[in-house]
Amino acid sequence: MTADRSAQLQKLLDREGNGLVKIVTGVRRCGKSFLLFRLFRNELRKRGVKDSHVVEIALDDRRNAALRDPDALFALISSRVRGRGRFYVLLDEVQMVREFEDVLSTLLHLGNAEVYVTGSNSRFLSTDVVTEFRGRGDEIRIHPLRFSEFLSASGGTPEAAWKEFATYGGMPHLLSLKSDGDKADYLSRLVEEVYLSDIADRHGVRNRVELDELADILASGVGSYTSALRLAKTFRSAKGKTISEKTVAGYIRHMEEAFLVAKAARWDVRGKKYMGSPAKWYYEDVGLRNARLNFRQQEETHIMENVVFNDLVARGCRVDVGVVEVVEQGEAGGQEHKRLEVDFVVNRGMRRWYVQSAFAIPDAAKRMQETRPFKKIPDAFSRIVVVKADVKPWIDEDGVLTVGLFDFLLDDTILERGV
Repeated sequence: MTADRSAQLQKLLDREGNGLVKIVTGVRRCGKSFLLFRLFRNELRKRGVKDSHVVEIALDDRRNAALRDPDALFALISSRVRGRGRFYVLLDEVQMVREFEDVLSTLLHLGNAEVYVTGSNSRFLSTDVVTEFRGRGDEIRIHPLRFSEFLSASGGTPEAAWKEFATYGGMPHLLSLKSDGDKADYLSRLVEEVYLSDIADRHGVRNRVELDELADILASGVGSYTSALRLAKTFRSAKGKTISEKTVAGYIRHMEEAFLVAKAARWDVRGKKYMGSPAKWYYEDVGLRNARLNFRQQEETHIMENVVFNDLVARGCRVDVGVVEVVEQGEAGGQEHKRLEVDFVVNRGMRRWYVQSAFAIPDAAKRMQETRPFKKIPDAFSRIVVVKADVKPWIDEDGVLTVGLFDFLLDDTILERGV
């Protein structure tokens, strides 16, 4: 089964001709190599690009071991990028080449080469390569399968696909696995033996147990406010360990750089400024999150919120957590300062949306609770409530769009329906 990854493919196509090294990044095993070497390569053939104009090298292939020498690699590429027209250089696992940064910089001088690279392992885990190529590199961020992509491959109804996706997530290799046991084992090994091991190797983490326990804590509290200080206190109170705030902050930063978790910062909607700590962290893939907890905490409310966050990010949006500070009359008659929360403040280009992820709205009181923050926002950007129920999208008298989860995840134009 192959998922429809046309949206991810379009990211590669859109960068063509920009004169930069296209650096394909993302959490390991999310399908970067398949996207570049299968889907992008096939698209070039459809467009009539001759095979002689494509230099395709998988550097983790033993048959290409000699090309891990930077001079040998550059000599081969430069010998093939000759003549008229545009050439495409596709390099997989480029971190296996010594001094690969220098090789990529030199390739830009060829003038007629479009260079696309992927990488992994400890030397290519984070944004370091993008930083190294500031002004010369263009990051193309790839994510695990979105729900719409997962459904395109799994078939069946959205309801059946959701049960699978909410449990095991969207790592592409899962599509080839049949049993629940195989899927659970694969995800558990991925987190333990690939992601956390790479982080520990890259950063020289001496106490691996601490890193593992932090991954558990973040997974358990996904979508909840926390901070390095709070987490350090949690280690002391719940685990009897003394870990400094600085050490915890470092672990979280390493996990973010490895694309294992993502931060949603607090945004003061009325004050139009970031508020600093605490913040929320979401897992890049809910299956990885669930595996980290041995599939014991299956709270669909939190899983749904994580999925909505991930889907918005995969659409190219910047996503923060909104805080609306208000002054209201208290029960005792005096004024009280309160902070109302908007699950997500979503920005893309000049557009903005305020989004609430509400698993269920069974009555008017719950609806008032979910939409109350919207009424205190002093601008006219769109307001959207996403509910798990299968409802027809509708806009109330206050301009709030209510939409079912599947419509939200399967329709990329749904954000534009808000007023």
